[in-house]
This record gives sequence, structure tokens and C-alpha cells, in this order.
Amino acid sequence: MRFNADGSIASAYRILGNTNRNCAGGATPWGTWLSCEETDLGYVYETYPLGGTAAVRRPAMGRFTHEAAAADPVRQVIYLTEDETNGCFYRFRPTTWGNLSSGTLEVLVAGTATSGPVSWARVPDPDGSPTRTRSQVSGAKRFNGGEGAHYADGICWFTTKGDNRVWAYDAVNQRIDLAYDDSLVSGTAPLTGVDNITGSDSGDLFVAEDGGNMEINIITPAGVVAPFIRLSGQSGSEITGPAFSPDGTRLYFSSQRGTSGSSSGGITYELRGPFRS
Repeated sequence: MRFNADGSIASAYRILGNTNRNCAGGATPWGTWLSCEETDLGYVYETYPLGGTAAVRRPAMGRFTHEAAAADPVRQVIYLTEDETNGCFYRFRPTTWGNLSSGTLEVLVAGTATSGPVSWARVPDPDGSPTRTRSQVSGAKRFNGGEGAHYADGICWFTTKGDNRVWAYDAVNQRIDLAYDDSLVSGTAPLTGVDNITGSDSGDLFVAEDGGNMEINIITPAGVVAPFIRLSGQSGSEITGPAFSPDGTRLYFSSQRGTSGSSSGGITYELRGPFRS
């Protein structure tokens, strides 16, 4: 969907077809959209939202159960999550920034701790066959169901649904930390079913739930976690694709199966600010 500056819908059209289980994906700084296949040996496709150019498969970015992509323009890499119970966290370093046709796929290497220094190692065979990418590097850190990813100010935030966690990879200091873990919350956890993630200019994170209370929760820079918005009567659905308009005044998100619980019953919402600045 294309919107005018005032938020009115200008047009809608398809930019990709004939793929399997396309999931979170992510934007690039040069205006394309990376669509990620959440299937064994899935591909990343680079699509062109403005139209006029056919989508391109990007096999150099690895074949695995892709979920999300987040671009880091400072280090000129793209971070990738993997939706497997023993999945990994990757980064792709293009040979030339802005051209995803070739480059190096790397996997994060660390111990079992939830915080501390990390390193990166090259994945020998990004094609993932016969040995899957997550099984090619000794010491690759495991993440339980990688979901959304969002990069801002030197940090790539990403989520894992299997343990309801939000992680922070500090690209400047080469370390990871936990930003949220529902098992560490005393009493009832405000955020469960951790899934897609985005952020605002204020530094607030917005984390969508797959199930849970069908909420988008906010995580502030001070570490406060609280419900932001809840969808009622849609317990058979999940909230997907939270994204802000370029000027930060409108938040878009979808309910995958809406009130009907059917795959054909999805609903897309617009929420107008002002938001915290």
C-alpha cells in the first residue's frame, strides 16, 4: 500500500509472488524491501516498493528459515534472524554496500550466557545443503525462535518467541544483552508471545504479540515495559508488521487473521500520534 503525506491511501499493488511463507523481512537504506521466506532453505528476496523493477532472489544472504532483516548503514551489514528453536543470529556483509548480489554471511558466536562479548564467524556454505547454516560453525550461539529485528543507533534489537525475550546486540562494543525476559518478571509478565519489533525516534521499542493479550507493548529506554494498545475479540490472530511512517506520526500494524480467525480475514490498522519524542 502506498500512502500520501496526509496518510490517505494512494494505491495498492503486488511487488512479489510465487514465494513461500514470507515473514517479517525488513527495509534497506536504498529504498528496497527484503522479503524473507520462513521455510527450510528459504530465500531472501529484494523487492521494489515503488514498482517498475522485478523482485530479485538474493541467495548470497543464505538459505535457512528466515524471519527478519535489519540494515546497519554504519557497519554496512544486514542482520538476519532465524525462526528455529535452535536458530542463529546472522549478519550479511555485501561486497558492495547497496548491492546484495554477493557478500559474506556470518553467524554470531558466543557462549550460553545471556549477556557478554561476542564474535562473528563466516558461514562456509550459505546454501545450507546438505548441512544447514546453523550447524556449520562450532560455537554459534543458539536463539529459541528468532523473530523481529530493528536497528537504531548502533544496536540491533531482535526477539525470540520460544523464550519471550528481547535481545540487544551492541554493534559498537560487540556484545549482547537482554532487554526483556518474561521469566524474570515478578508477577504477571506484561509482554508474552514476543514477535515483531520496531522503534520510534524517541528510542521507545514497540513489540507486537503473537497471541498473548493481542497487544503491542512499549519498552522505554529506561526499561519500563507496558501495554501500548490491545486488540479485542481477535484471540485467534497475531499482531504483525508494526512500522512507523517516515515522519513518525503514524503507526501501521496488521492483525493477521482479524476477528474471523481466518487467513483471509486480516486487518491493517493505522494509529495516529503524536507519539513520545
